[in-house]
Amino acid sequence: MPPGRVSVPGMATYPFLSDEWIEAARAIREEYRGKTPAPAHTVKMNQIITDVPFGDGTIHAHMDTTSGEVELELGHLDDADVTVTLDYATAKAILVEGNPQAGMQAFMAGKIKVEGDMTKLMAMGQAPPDPVAVEVATKIQEITE
Repeated sequence: MPPGRVSVPGMATYPFLSDEWIEAARAIREEYRGKTPAPAHTVKMNQIITDVPFGDGTIHAHMDTTSGEVELELGHLDDADVTVTLDYATAKAILVEGNPQAGMQAFMAGKIKVEGDMTKLMAMGQAPPDPVAVEVATKIQEITE
């Protein structure tokens, strides 16, 4: 368990990106729909996550903020602004643990491949965190093994 993370007794946890984790994350996202401010920058980003320790080893997902909500789902968008390829451990460090330094280190080491509009990707990291978004992130951490 990462430093500072508190285990909630009785709360189910799932491996990051497993089918069960995705369903639990969707439920959290629905619980908070409309309660967070719209993202400062819009982006349609496809993600290819490699070295996944289950399934066929690769997960194709996307993030779309054009609706004013952060939508994370499986599958790829046809009209993505940017596509990011990264390994499972790095994706978990960035998306669950909220560790942007892990992303920067992986990028500098050549472990993250970016195709498309990199400025959209960079703009995402510029916005200050919203308290409700932090609460959502904490709930996601709590369901993640």
